Amino acid sequence: MNRQQIPVVVLAGFLGSGKTTLLNHLLHHSGGSRIGAIVNDFGSIEIDAMSVAGQLGDSTVSLGNGCLCCAVDASELDEYLERLARPSAGIDVIVIEASGLAEPQELVKMLLASENPHIVYGGLVEVVDAAEFDATRERHPEVDRHLGIADLVVVNKADRVPGDERERVLGVVRGLAGRAAVVAASYGRVDVELFFDRAPVGERVGQLSFDDLREDDHDGHDAQGHDDHGEHDGHLHSAYESLAFTSDVPMGPRPLMALLDSRPEGLYRIKGYVDFGTADPRNRYEVHAVGRFLRFYPQPWQPGEPRLTQLVLIGSGVDVPALEKELEACREYAPQAADERSMWGVLRYVQEPEEEQEAAEDPTAV
Repeated sequence: MNRQQIPVVVLAGFLGSGKTTLLNHLLHHSGGSRIGAIVNDFGSIEIDAMSVAGQLGDSTVSLGNGCLCCAVDASELDEYLERLARPSAGIDVIVIEASGLAEPQELVKMLLASENPHIVYGGLVEVVDAAEFDATRERHPEVDRHLGIADLVVVNKADRVPGDERERVLGVVRGLAGRAAVVAASYGRVDVELFFDRAPVGERVGQLSFDDLREDDHDGHDAQGHDDHGEHDGHLHSAYESLAFTSDVPMGPRPLMALLDSRPEGLYRIKGYVDFGTADPRNRYEVHAVGRFLRFYPQPWQPGEPRLTQLVLIGSGVDVPALEKELEACREYAPQAADERSMWGVLRYVQEPEEEQEAAEDPTAV
């Protein structure tokens, strides 16, 4: 992703699902990354904004007494984003915490219609209350539609329901969420790597190395030594799987795009660089994918830089060995320089500035 572009994550969910708790968890575990937030309370007293502002200081934009998707248009949202995305603010990721009555699809459309060159869509995260899930669906049947367009679903308050009930709720949510990643959480505690790359404390995010991208070791522990595949600190923990893939052989554009266009359920994030072996000077393709959203950013190789494909894939419920095998099959062991025709599938996702408005028409398209 362009180093000047900051991911903007939409955090949605009905009243009481735990969005603010989750946001505060991200703030406390950002690992040195700086988070900007747009907090949208519904009502004249901005309770959520007050609870978050103490953590963010001058990095908060609060919008009270109205629903963001109804109260502002895309150009107004751009003004708020500009306050947080300007380079001098030093923000690494922006989280829009929508009100419990917001329409997530409208917020995503507004984001994709943004003309701000410093931001990129970072995904729609839908938070649901495990204990109140059935009652919420009865009161708000539109929750089914919201889950269907989410990129990541956090089933919060999983500690408040018995194991059998928790599995039932997770099963229903997975059925409604389609290809989205679904994770269970307690007290909003999710792995922050699902949202953004944590920067080393005291350092700014610059050009990320492959080790920076990967972040986790081979034991299933994160950089802080936590077990990512079970419980820690006495609470339920959101399990996720990650795959680090490296190739010193160029990747075939057609087989790789076939894989990306049909990527498996639960695969939430893809990040890194792809070498297609093209003759074009800008033949180092940075890839940024979150849920259904996919973009390539062509850029030149730096002098002396090894020409490698380096990818990190993160998700929940993903068959990692099968995914790795599919990536291996995309290598071009006897490659010809990829021609323009073979690159057509890739070029569909190389978005130029004039295409931004067109992309806003379909927020669920990859």
